[in-house]
Amino acid sequence: MSPTAARGPRRPPVERIRDELRDAAGPQLAAELPTGFQLLGHVLIVRWPETLRPHFPLLVEAFRRAFGVRVILRQVGPIAGELRTPVLERLLDGPTETEVREGGVRWRFDAARIMFSAGNHTERVRAGRLVQPGETVVDLFAGIGYFALPAAKIGRAARVVAVDRNPLSVQYLEENARRNGVAERVEVRCGDNRSVEIPPGTSDRVFLGYLPSAVPWVDRAVPLLRPSGGWMHVHLVADARHAVADGARAVTAAVEDSGGRLTEPAWGREVKAFGPGRTHVVVDVHVVPGRT
Repeated sequence: MSPTAARGPRRPPVERIRDELRDAAGPQLAAELPTGFQLLGHVLIVRWPETLRPHFPLLVEAFRRAFGVRVILRQVGPIAGELRTPVLERLLDGPTETEVREGGVRWRFDAARIMFSAGNHTERVRAGRLVQPGETVVDLFAGIGYFALPAAKIGRAARVVAVDRNPLSVQYLEENARRNGVAERVEVRCGDNRSVEIPPGTSDRVFLGYLPSAVPWVDRAVPLLRPSGGWMHVHLVADARHAVADGARAVTAAVEDSGGRLTEPAWGREVKAFGPGRTHVVVDVHVVPGRT
């Protein structure tokens, strides 16, 4: 038996930190420590309750050693406004521009000013696998390239129209397209996605990645699809008890109200939890625009 096998599987970092805190500050602090965090390159984002503030210096040092990070940010409020700006407190200060790599794609961004959800990892990877070589893809909420970059690099789309209204996100989107070697196939548009000019009837696939609900943008997306039909991937938040079914019904109704026709039933999947009793889901639909 190898030494590794004899010791058993290595425990998660937060559990090891919990043991350290139990020894240093007692069992109550260890019990109150949340297990959730986001590791974004050299930046760690935590959700520590205000009740733990007297122990923040101890926690910062323990997490710094465990994860080898240079910056620790504490989320102190919900993501703010239509630009999805994080509300954070700096606990371990340093450079907040960082880089995340997933499935061969690189995203560079400022973690203190740009939202990047580690919980959406599976969906970003899936986006690249859904896209077929040669497709024309539209991402109406492109951000720093969450779906646009996998579509171009993994899916090998011939053309990706990536729209976002946040100038800082657009700046990183353009940089990330160059870093990933797909700048010649990613057309970046800065502006309101309801008014940015996109030729109708030319897209094979549209991503609608806005929370709490991208359903209000379905009527904008449907006319962009080719007359023969195309795919839409619509994100929303719904009651956790029946999130997928509710999401599918909402998207189906929105497609029909827009004049589109589903060629098959809507299909949804859970992406991640989104607060107490709520779930982030994505609904995939193949739609033919125009009434029949």
